[in-house]
Amino acid sequence: MSVDQLTDATGGDEKATTGAVTTAAAAAGSYPVAPGYRLNVRSGPGTGHSIVRTLPEGSRVRIHCQTPGTRVSGPYGTSNVWDCIGSGQYVSDAYVRTGSDGYVAPRC
Repeated sequence: MSVDQLTDATGGDEKATTGAVTTAAAAAGSYPVAPGYRLNVRSGPGTGHSIVRTLPEGSRVRIHCQTPGTRVSGPYGTSNVWDCIGSGQYVSDAYVRTGSDGYVAPRC
C-alpha cells in the first residue's frame, strides 16, 4: 500500500506530509549500510561469488530473506549471515545495521 495523499479532518490536503510519511514508511522496512562503506553486492551468499554491483555510501537495503554463507568481519561484528536484497543479490549482514546479530528476516 502506498500513501498518495492525506486529508486532514477539515478536508484540506496535506501534501507536504505525504512525502514525510512515505519516506518514513520506506525507511521502516529497510536497514542502513554501515556509514562510510561502499558495500559489494554479490551473486550468492559468500565472498567467493562474483560482485554484481556496489552500493554507495549511505545506502539502505530491504532484506527479503537471509541465509548462511561465508563468515565475514565488518563494523557490526563477525557473521555468516547473508542478506538477500534482490534476485541473485546478497550482502554480508556484518555491514548492515539490523539491530541484531541473528536473523531478522525469513530464511531463504
